Amino acid sequence: MIETIKDHIREVQGFTADSADAVEHFRIKYLGKKGVLNDFFSAFKDVPNEEKKEYGKVLNQLKQSASEKVKELSAKLDEPKDQNGHYGDITRPGEPILLGARHPISIVKNKIIDIFSRIGFNVSEGPEIEDDWHNFTALNLPEYHPARDMQDTFFVQTDPDVLLRTHTSSVQVRYMENNKPPIRTISPGRVYRNEAISARSHCFFHQVEGLYVDKNVSFSDLKQTLQYFTSEMFGKSKIRLRPSYFPFTEPSAEVDVYWGLETETDYKMTKGTGWLEIMGCGMVDPNVLKNCGIDPETYSGFAFGMGIDRITLLLHQISDIRLLSENDVRFLEQFKSAL
Repeated sequence: MIETIKDHIREVQGFTADSADAVEHFRIKYLGKKGVLNDFFSAFKDVPNEEKKEYGKVLNQLKQSASEKVKELSAKLDEPKDQNGHYGDITRPGEPILLGARHPISIVKNKIIDIFSRIGFNVSEGPEIEDDWHNFTALNLPEYHPARDMQDTFFVQTDPDVLLRTHTSSVQVRYMENNKPPIRTISPGRVYRNEAISARSHCFFHQVEGLYVDKNVSFSDLKQTLQYFTSEMFGKSKIRLRPSYFPFTEPSAEVDVYWGLETETDYKMTKGTGWLEIMGCGMVDPNVLKNCGIDPETYSGFAFGMGIDRITLLLHQISDIRLLSENDVRFLEQFKSAL
């Protein structure tokens, strides 16, 4: 009989339960009025005298083990669920992940990069804090050149030769200095000009400029490239080039795309003409090629540049350029569905 009690002790010590009902069933089985312990105590009188001492000792061990097991399991089941593990109840559904939105500037910039990458243009980048040579002099704008006044510049006071770049043409200069023709690259980036902030202008904005340098590059190559771009970007293939002036290109032109006059918005955007100016362009001035270590007798090239902000305002019908830099979540959430 003593061995039977020891078997029960081992059974009690190995018992586990995952519900209050199972614990209660265990308590009644061992500690109830008609339980196992009560039966063993009733049989105490039939135990031989020489075994009663050991019998009583083992029986008390069974009672103590059963009582402690009931307390242990009850306390465990009463613990708050968030203390069951380091992460709480892992069966609970997770918190929903809020989707962000690409900035409209990034959307338009990526689309421009994708369009030009299809025809072999790579992407080049350069510093926003630039020196006078790369931002002005190498681009046919020597010191005291009147065209410098066209770009109100932020200079670094401690060094008059250091400034915030006014255009990404400085990136093209650096690229030509470090690469040999054929060159086919676009340079997107942020630029700075000391202008009054309003709904239509800002002291910093974004540009993307393109450059193609090779043997026998002509103005017709430039026109076909721009026609391809406007067709892919706007779905408009009709363009015109008006004579203009830029110090680093000769000849130079402003590019207009025929937007049409189908809606009242078209009339407002184009001032009733149907034409919309989108960029400047021209053939790279031979002096610029020479300044960058490229022989203008052997190579020629074209360049173009456009404001990403301007195109963003146009495509998404945004009336105030300041919205692009104020980080208003209500404004940015409108672009969640954009690519």
